[in-house]
This record gives sequence, structure tokens and C-alpha cells, in this order.
Amino acid sequence: MALVDKLSSLSFLSSRHTLKANSLIPSPICSLQCKSSSFSSPFTEKHSAERYRRDQWVYNNQPEQQLQLQSCCLASDTESVRENDIALQLPELKKLLQVLKEKREKDCVGGDGDGKCGPGNVFLVGTGPGDPELLTLKAVRVIKSAELLLYDRLVSNDVLDLVSPDARLLYVGKTAGYHSRTQEEIHELLLSFAEAGATVVRLKGGDPLVFGRGGEEMDFLQQQGIQVKIIPGITASSGIAAELGIPLTHRGVATSVRFLTGHSRKGGKDPLFVAESAADPDSTLVVYMGLSTLPSLALKLMQHGLPPDTPAAAVERGTTPQQRTVFAELKDLADEIASAELVSPTLIIIGNVVALSPFWPQSSEAASSCLVNAQ
Repeated sequence: MALVDKLSSLSFLSSRHTLKANSLIPSPICSLQCKSSSFSSPFTEKHSAERYRRDQWVYNNQPEQQLQLQSCCLASDTESVRENDIALQLPELKKLLQVLKEKREKDCVGGDGDGKCGPGNVFLVGTGPGDPELLTLKAVRVIKSAELLLYDRLVSNDVLDLVSPDARLLYVGKTAGYHSRTQEEIHELLLSFAEAGATVVRLKGGDPLVFGRGGEEMDFLQQQGIQVKIIPGITASSGIAAELGIPLTHRGVATSVRFLTGHSRKGGKDPLFVAESAADPDSTLVVYMGLSTLPSLALKLMQHGLPPDTPAAAVERGTTPQQRTVFAELKDLADEIASAELVSPTLIIIGNVVALSPFWPQSSEAASSCLVNAQ
């Protein structure tokens, strides 16, 4: 299939994702508030005006007024919004694809367009939990040199500021109830532009291979003959735990750490089913994307023997100026999160190591005066 035809077919790929309401869990022993009075997200949201400004090149045929209207209003039918979004982008995506293809052919050996050049490279780059200073030097170098960057919702705006002004940014983020692109469409975008000879960077929050679907994208592209290079990032559990002074493992307290996703792909193992093996008081449990399932998960963990007074923490927008943290015992954590109205992205850490944090309240008196500034 021709590259342009393949790209055009993206709009017809069916979504395998079921739309779900992002229900918050049904208050804090301690809540760490950010210094700033602004609680605007440092992350690129699904229909933010900032997202459209960054991706404006892909909506060249749309009047500015219409884009502003789109950026402020999310239609009730989110699948229709997604498909309309793709339809608006396709003309410019096809144009860029053709330009890159022609450039690649011109740059081929001998400059005679004999088509002997191989495909471009794809870099899967981890951007860490949000703080741009936690990026690796290699990640910064690749971000600055890329021609096309596909970025997720959890890539912070500060990280996107490092992108070259000549590069193209394309939002492919996912959030509960709204996927701007299906995973299959992301695969095809990466493949199409790599085959056209572009240096393509896939920016992912945290680490690409820790609940980032990096393995799926790597496997797909390698099967198509595309070279994939992984640049690891600091995963949220390490970055956020360090920010709060929580050792994920500690001699005599926690001999292991386990990462768990709060939700799973259709057909995968439900996180609640692993509660029995995860209810280990000598381990640290870190839950990614677990706001909606935490009440049930906490109950299951306690039913399988994890003490109700096990220390726990929930951290929203960790390592950013907007960071908010709730500390509580396991039995109270869901209620405390609901009271503090934490939203995604929120990481949950459960285990006795949480009590080693300098922010963990040491008495009921400290609990009653729980608002402190994050350092």
C-alpha cells in the first residue's frame, strides 16, 4: 500500500477502547500543596488551547476562531470528536509525508532518487514524571534534533519547550474516556513517517517500557523492518518517591517493590485479581493509573492480609510545581483522595516505606494540621 494511502486509512481504523466515565473515588491525614496558587495542569490536556497552538501546522485549513472554539468545548460524543480531529489533520499529514519522502529520495546516494536509502529511525523517549530537569542528556539531544514528534498527554509543557521550532509536533494523547488516536493508528503513523525517512520521536511520560506501551510499538515497528531505539526515562514511581523522600526498598522494611496498573487492556488481568499476591507487608506496591479502582483494590488488599494501617500516599502531578500529595493509612486513603479531589495523573504508593518520608505525619496533632509546602 502506498504511504499516502496508508496514512489516509488511519481515519477508518476502529477503536478497540471502551469509553468509560472517569469516576473519582469515594479526607487527608496530610496533603502537600504546591507553592504556586495556580493549579492549571503542566501537562498537555486533550482539548487545551495550548495543544492546538503547538499543533497548529496540522490544522492549517481551519480558521483560528474555529480552533479556539474546539479547544474549549468537548462534544458529548468523544469518538466523533476523535474522528473529526483526524479528518482535519489528514491533509497536512499527507502533505508532510510527501515532502519527507521527496527529500529522502533526493538525499539518496548519488542524489538521483534511486530509492536506495533505508527508512528513518524511531526513538521511543521517556520524559520522566514531569520535571524537565529529570530528562537524560540523550533524551534532550534527540528531542532537539527530531523532525517529527508524537507526544502523549503526560509529556509536560516544559519538556515540549525543548523541541526545535522547525520540528512538527503531533498530539496522540490518551485520557480516560477519550483517545485522540487508537494504538493501531499510532503504530501506522510511526511506520509511515519512518518509511518516508524521517527521524521520528515518540515522547512518553515516565519510561517508555513501564506502562507506556513502548513494547507494543517497538514490536510492531521491528516486525516492519524499522529500527527502534529506546531512551529510558525516570518512571513516575522513582521520580515521585525521591521527591517525597520515600525509599521504594529499605533494609528491614521492604525487600521488594511491585508496579501495578490500575486498569488493564481488554482481555488482560484485572488489577483486583492480583491483590492476593500483592498483599505483602514486606513489599512496596506502586499503582499507576489507579484512581478509579483504588477503593476496590484497597479492600481486596486488606481482605488478603495487608494491615489496614499500612502507610500510603497518593501524588497528583508529581515533581511539578502543581504537585499535591495525600498521606493516609490504607483503610482511609480512598476517602482522603476523594476529599482532596485529586485528579489524573495520580500515583499511589502503598507500604511501610511511606512512613519513612519526612512528610509522613508522626502524630494525630500533626494530622490535624496537614497543609505544608512542598520543598
